[in-house]
Amino acid sequence: MKNPIRLTVAGLAIAAAQTVAAQPAPQPAAVVEGVQLPAWVERGDDRKAPLAPGMELKSGEQVRTGANSRVLLKMSEGSLVKLDENGVLKLDELKPDQGGVFRASIRVLEGAFRFTTDALMKGRRREVNITVATVTAGIRGTDLWGKSDTADKQIICLIEGKIEVGAPGEAAVVMDQPRQFYQRNQGKTAPVGFVEAQQLGQWAIETEIATGRGAARAGGKWKVTLAASETQDGALSVYDQLRANGYPAEIHPTMAAGKRVYYVRIGSLPSKEEAEALAAQLKGKMGVGEAKVST
Repeated sequence: MKNPIRLTVAGLAIAAAQTVAAQPAPQPAAVVEGVQLPAWVERGDDRKAPLAPGMELKSGEQVRTGANSRVLLKMSEGSLVKLDENGVLKLDELKPDQGGVFRASIRVLEGAFRFTTDALMKGRRREVNITVATVTAGIRGTDLWGKSDTADKQIICLIEGKIEVGAPGEAAVVMDQPRQFYQRNQGKTAPVGFVEAQQLGQWAIETEIATGRGAARAGGKWKVTLAASETQDGALSVYDQLRANGYPAEIHPTMAAGKRVYYVRIGSLPSKEEAEALAAQLKGKMGVGEAKVST
C-alpha cells in the first residue's frame, strides 16, 4: 500500500510545480519602450549602464539623458513617461499592484517630461506623484507636461484631466482645465494661468522622440555593426567606449572564413532610416570606423 501513496504524493507535487510554472511572471513596473541615444540608467553605488529598449526599471533607479536624447518609459498600468535631453528622472517608488491600484512616486530633477495615459487605459486606477524639483503634482489619470531648469524655474502644465499641485509650505492648488499651468521661479510661485496652444505644442515637442535621429524601439529588427575584430580585446575597446557614452553596444562572436570574429553591434532599431542615422552619428567616434546596417 505504500507505493500508491508515494506515487499520489509525488503526483501532487509535480502538479503543484506545473501550476506554479504555468503562472505568468509578474509584469515589470516600468519598461524602456524607446530611446533616442545616448541615455543611461543609474542604479546606485556608481553603477551605470546604457539604456536600451526592453530594459526593466525598478524603484530607486535613475534615468539620465544626454545631448539630443529622449526616453520613453511605459508603466505597467499603461501610462507613458517621456524625458527630454539632458534630463534626470528618479523612480523613487514603483508599486505595480497595490490592491488593484498602480502607485508611483517620480522625481524630475532636471529637464522636461511628459506623463500621459493611453485612451484605452484611462479607466485603470492609479495614484502617481510627480515632483519637479520642489513642486509636486498628484495625478489620478491624466496628461501633463512639466520642466525643471538650472535657473531654478519649474513649470507644470495640465493637458487633460485633473491634478493637484503645490510646493512645500504653500497650499496646493487644483488644476482641472486644459492648458492651465503652474509656475515657480526662484522659490516664488506665480498665480495659475493659461498657456497658448501654440506654446504648449512647442513644449510638447521637447519630449518627443524625433524620427530619423537613430532612436531604438522595443521590437526593432534593424542593427548597426560598428566594429569587427579578430581579438576580444579589440572588440572590448570599442564596446567599452560606446557603453560608457550611453550607447547599448553588444559583442557578438562568430566564425567567418574559419576565424573567430568579434562584432560590436547596437540593435533594436525600428527601420533602416533609424539604423543609418545612428551609423552616421557614430562614424569616426569611440573607435567606430565604417558602420554597417543590416537586419
